[in-house]
Amino acid sequence: MNPRTAIHSPPGDSQRRSQVRLTGSGNWVSTISSSTWYRKRSAVPWTAWTGLPRTSVRTSTESNATVHPHSGQEIAAKTCPVKALKDIRVVDFTKVLAGPLCTQYLGDLGADVIKVEPLEHGDDTRRWPPFRQDEGVIFLSTNRSKRSIALNLKSSEGARIRDRLIASADIVLESFGPGVAERLGLNFKSIQQSNPRAICCSFSGYGSSGPMRKGKGFDLILQAFSGMLSMTGEPGGSPSRSPFSPVDQTTGLHALAGILAALIQRQKTGKGQHIEASLFDTATALLAYPLQGYWLHGKEPEKPGSSHESLCPYQAFETADRPIILGIANDALWRAFCRVAGIEKLTDDPRFQTNANRVENRQETVSIVRGLLLEKGRDAWLETLNAAGIPCSPVHSLGEASAHPHTGQSGMVFEYTDTNTGSEPLKGVAYPLKFDGRRPAVERRPPRLGEHSREVLEELGFGPEELDGFETSGVIHQPIGEHGS
Repeated sequence: MNPRTAIHSPPGDSQRRSQVRLTGSGNWVSTISSSTWYRKRSAVPWTAWTGLPRTSVRTSTESNATVHPHSGQEIAAKTCPVKALKDIRVVDFTKVLAGPLCTQYLGDLGADVIKVEPLEHGDDTRRWPPFRQDEGVIFLSTNRSKRSIALNLKSSEGARIRDRLIASADIVLESFGPGVAERLGLNFKSIQQSNPRAICCSFSGYGSSGPMRKGKGFDLILQAFSGMLSMTGEPGGSPSRSPFSPVDQTTGLHALAGILAALIQRQKTGKGQHIEASLFDTATALLAYPLQGYWLHGKEPEKPGSSHESLCPYQAFETADRPIILGIANDALWRAFCRVAGIEKLTDDPRFQTNANRVENRQETVSIVRGLLLEKGRDAWLETLNAAGIPCSPVHSLGEASAHPHTGQSGMVFEYTDTNTGSEPLKGVAYPLKFDGRRPAVERRPPRLGEHSREVLEELGFGPEELDGFETSGVIHQPIGEHGS
């Protein structure tokens, strides 16, 4: 156990302002801040800062389980207190989705993430509906494991604060438009002058070179520009936007990998690097195998609906009541399907013997399978197919997937207890990797705008009178009654 933690009973109402509870039983673990401590690093003059986080976490032990409040299923959530990125400070000037997702995961892995936000409204996604109280749910989904300061970067005093933040940082991330980072002193050259060890990651729509380098990019824009959107939807229909922003989220994950690689490189060289993460590059990388097919044949792919251009039958099918997904990805699975479906004679039919044959004769293959599956209901087919080892799935709604016993027992869902965003627990989705069988423990709920402004600036060496002056003059914002958590 971390020496700064203590185990105690669930706290009372007066202590509940900022707590996190993982769905999984066990003790309430409260991380108690120690006295200010120091890390020595010759390149960084401002090194006073406090230990990592001050929230309560409901975590499980090896043998305990609890009841999921919504699904009624037992959960065996296990969390890992070991933090690979402990003592790494991240200063985050990004907003919306790609950058915030990246820094959320850095925070989950133990980094001290300081989210720097504009004074009045903060990150754009705070104001995007739907809302929980006054916070947008997209913001809540990508900004845990961070502290927030609200700062006027354009003021002279804001520049002083910026300089101290940069000097204390191991990693700096920004997603400003073309030329803005340079004007604010947050481009890589400026950062390197004051902190040569700092790793800088810049997010953009199209990258720093090429005729589109000044273009503004959002997930849907790059789905369209890259060609991705042209392949979506049903045959003959309109393009369909992917509803979970795959370009943004994957860009954040690539940036995370790049930052971790740069940290390893810094151990060898002692110097930071500049990482460029663009939505265009990510979207193009996601299209690697469709592009290979286009380069081979010079033919645009057809809109596949739910089907796969290289496999058949591999798509959604209606049954007598509800749809299922059938995933016949090789010839052995096809033969198994033919046996349980009573059409074994088709295994010797040259039109259907191999996957390549079935792709070539897709219309006939799909027609035969479609007719068979309409003879029974979804659950009957799922039982038959699963018993034969044939990959298949119901087409779950979000509610069905969330309430499924596997979701509960996976530990992928946890709860924050936080009166700032409502009396009901706020659910979250966990870090999607396990380390020695455990997921990283979540120690901070998503912050209120500017919640930690004074706390962070105190760590940077600013005194009470200076902080009062910053608040009065509009350099920083600290919510009334908030002093960090």
